[in-house]
Amino acid sequence: MTTAIPTQSKADAVLPALVAEGLHLSFGGIVALNNVTIEIRQNELVAIIGPNGAGKTSLMNCLGGFYRPQRGRILFCGEDMTGRREDAIARAGLARTFQGTHAFPSLSVIENIMVGRHIHMHSSILQSFLHVGWAEREETRHREVAEEIIELLEIESIRHRPVGTLGYGLRKRVDLGRALAQEPKLLLMDEPMAGMNTEEKEDLARFILDVREARGIPIVLVEHDMGVVMDLADRIYVLDFGKQIADGSPSAIQRNPAVLKAYLGERGI
Repeated sequence: MTTAIPTQSKADAVLPALVAEGLHLSFGGIVALNNVTIEIRQNELVAIIGPNGAGKTSLMNCLGGFYRPQRGRILFCGEDMTGRREDAIARAGLARTFQGTHAFPSLSVIENIMVGRHIHMHSSILQSFLHVGWAEREETRHREVAEEIIELLEIESIRHRPVGTLGYGLRKRVDLGRALAQEPKLLLMDEPMAGMNTEEKEDLARFILDVREARGIPIVLVEHDMGVVMDLADRIYVLDFGKQIADGSPSAIQRNPAVLKAYLGERGI
C-alpha cells in the first residue's frame, strides 16, 4: 500500500514553515517567555531544550494556540496566526502530540486515528451513523488514510484493540498516528519520550524518522533525553528561565558555554 503524501507548493517550499517573533508570555509576576524568537524551516526537525521551568511547554502552547502571548507574533506558512484559537490553527495544518497519552482508552486503535480525521470530514453525525450516500463513501476514504498510517507505524496487528489495553509505548504511537491523521503541515511533539524505557524510545525515534521521510513535514520536538535530541535534531533552540540563550546545530550546542553553564553542566552532554 502506498502512503498518500500531501505535496507542497513551490511557495510553501520557500517560506519558513513557522516563525515566532519576540514572544512574551507572563502569568502575573512570572515571566514564562521573554522575547523568544524561533524559525522552523521546511522539512526540518528542530528541538527545543532547557531545564524544567525554562518555558518549553509554554512556547509549544503559544505555537498551538492554547496560550496567547502578550507580545510578539506567530506566522505559520506565511499567515499570521497570533491569537487564533487552537481549532483554527489545527485546521490550518498544525498538529500536536502531548506529554503523556491523550487517546480514548475504550476506542480501538483505528477509531482513535479516525478521530484525527474529523477536521477533514463534511458529513454530519447522523449521516455518518446511517451510512447513507456520499457520507459512506467519505468514511471509506478516511478509513483508507487511517489504514495507511497504521501501516506506516507498524501497528496493523493491534488496529482493532482498545487503546486502554495497550502498553505505554504503543499508546504513544497511536497518539502520533492520530496527529498524522490531520495531514499536518507541521508537527509539534511535546516530550514524546517521557515515561518510556530504552526500547520504546528507540522505536519511537525510528518512527519519527520514518514520518520525516514519508511525509516531508517539519517537526518541532521538546525532549529531555539529550541522546535522542542529538541524534534526531537538525537544529536546537535552548531556553533558560523563559529566555532564549542559544540556537544552532547539535555539535555547536554541545560546545556552547552558555548552554553548558545554564543547562548541561560543565561535564557536557
